[in-house]
Amino acid sequence: MKPSNATKTFTIAALTALALGIAPAAKAADKGCSNLSLTGTFAYTTVGSIVAAPLPPIIGPFAEVGTVTFDGRGGLTYVLADSVNGNVGPGTATGTYTVNPDCTGTFTQVTPMFTSHYFFVISDSGSEFQAICQDPGAVVTRTGRRQFPVGDWRG
Repeated sequence: MKPSNATKTFTIAALTALALGIAPAAKAADKGCSNLSLTGTFAYTTVGSIVAAPLPPIIGPFAEVGTVTFDGRGGLTYVLADSVNGNVGPGTATGTYTVNPDCTGTFTQVTPMFTSHYFFVISDSGSEFQAICQDPGAVVTRTGRRQFPVGDWRG
């Protein structure tokens, strides 16, 4: 039995619709981001609470401000001041980061006392990021904004 013209037309239309529907989804998943999408120094603020931790002195309200410098190759350096349950102090940290093609990623912050793990999203054409700590017992978010425009001599 030969397929009718209506069946052929329907099949072609269905395949075309499927192809057109998949193409934007594939394009949306690959927005062209890479580690180079986060390069330079960002001023950031972190707020939240540590509700359970391996080190009891760090349980309680948490806030941090500082700068984080992304090197474009997956390395981070931090200069910061934080308040952990009312105990305030300056600090430095290092870390690593990875940016996915969809402009999401992960980074770590390594201090002498602990290592934090974050999931982030790049926004504003690479001038901002929003992040959330992924460590059990931490209810902490972070936002960062490029400190100086791209190409600025201070950047």
